[in-house]
Amino acid sequence: MLSSAAGRLFLAVVGLQSAIALAILLGLLSREHWLSAPGAVEFLATAAVVLVPVSVTATCLLVREQRHESRKASRTAELMSTVLSTSREWLWEVDADWRFTFSSPASATILGYAPGELIGRHCGLVVGESDLAAAQKIIADPARKGSFTGLIVPCRHRNGSTVWVEASGRARYDGSGVMNGFEGTSRPLGSETAQTISAKQMRGRIEAVLEGLSFSIAFQPIYDLSSGRVTGAEALARFRDAGDVTPDIWFSQATSVGLGAELELASMQAALAAATGLPADIYVSVNLSPETCLNPRLAEVIRRSQPAARPIVLELTERTAVADYRTLREALAVLRRDGILLAVDDAGAGFASMRHILQLAPDIIKIDREIIAGIDKSKGQYALGAAMTEFAAHVGAVVVAEGIETERELAAVTSIGMAGGQGYLLGRPSTRPGDWAQWKPVPTAENRSPESSG
Repeated sequence: MLSSAAGRLFLAVVGLQSAIALAILLGLLSREHWLSAPGAVEFLATAAVVLVPVSVTATCLLVREQRHESRKASRTAELMSTVLSTSREWLWEVDADWRFTFSSPASATILGYAPGELIGRHCGLVVGESDLAAAQKIIADPARKGSFTGLIVPCRHRNGSTVWVEASGRARYDGSGVMNGFEGTSRPLGSETAQTISAKQMRGRIEAVLEGLSFSIAFQPIYDLSSGRVTGAEALARFRDAGDVTPDIWFSQATSVGLGAELELASMQAALAAATGLPADIYVSVNLSPETCLNPRLAEVIRRSQPAARPIVLELTERTAVADYRTLREALAVLRRDGILLAVDDAGAGFASMRHILQLAPDIIKIDREIIAGIDKSKGQYALGAAMTEFAAHVGAVVVAEGIETERELAAVTSIGMAGGQGYLLGRPSTRPGDWAQWKPVPTAENRSPESSG
């Protein structure tokens, strides 16, 4: 404020007044003070007449200028509040531990979190662990000198969806020069840009999985419910460092970027190789989409990897629609002539699986968990399961109940006449060969005690 013209005038007047007051004080303290000199009193009177109004004027100007600056500051604060409230740019600040210390209202629009819900929370709430680690590595690059622009980051919306944002910011430092956090802005990317970036990163992750074969194979036992013996094992891919991304999402994402067949074939090859550790007298079942069944590499993978004297079952999934069943039947016929068996997965869960059954005449029909769960309590589910079992008998297929988790469910599917079953009650998936070797027969319906089934 005092750097303005009014401020400088005020300082000059105060300085003159102070100098005169000091001179008067020194004169009074000296033995022969200058106030007794001719004209001294007249000088002081003249100075007072001049300085007093000038001082009053300077003071008024300064007060008016301060009020003006105060109104400007208040208006600026109002404008900043308006900007923060209406801008699509999200302003944020985090401390050295990556906990939010500030968030503008735009966080509610972009991520579904009000500012108050973020303050004090770790930014891992909205940025995945691996994505945050990647962003931190980029920001820590010494060449950036604590600042970054155009950093593309996937964020988690409160509803679970992914929101792609472009972030820019800089490091904050305390008075001693120690970095104590970051501040910056983030803006949501347009849908087309976000989709392009998402697909690129997704493809990169799938390619990395394929290159490093960074997955393992778990097997879950399939039982013959009449004898209680293990007759087969379903191969299930387990991806390393997958976080909360389930295997079906990995395969769906691979399909969306054109790598579905590559990932399925790599998983199948790994499954057939791992099957050498299974009991010798059981079949191995692998999941494939109709698209992969048409891939010319499939026959070669089977030829090179098929365990000696062990049947292979191809479980047809519903990841992609079948546009031409005739072509698919012809491709599968070649494999089936060589002893490959065909199963339709998740039967009863959707129209596509029923079309697969009618068009492809599978050897095995696997009844979906949605029908099996609570089948002992639902007359509708029980009737549907019975109808599917009767239908399978007419077309020469074997029925396997998926997802059996209770004794009552097992008793119900057995009473219907379903030939096979799998689920957590009978055996959980495992990647350890030692567990596969310990699979034991389960009690049949005749040998099951009333307590265990009721």
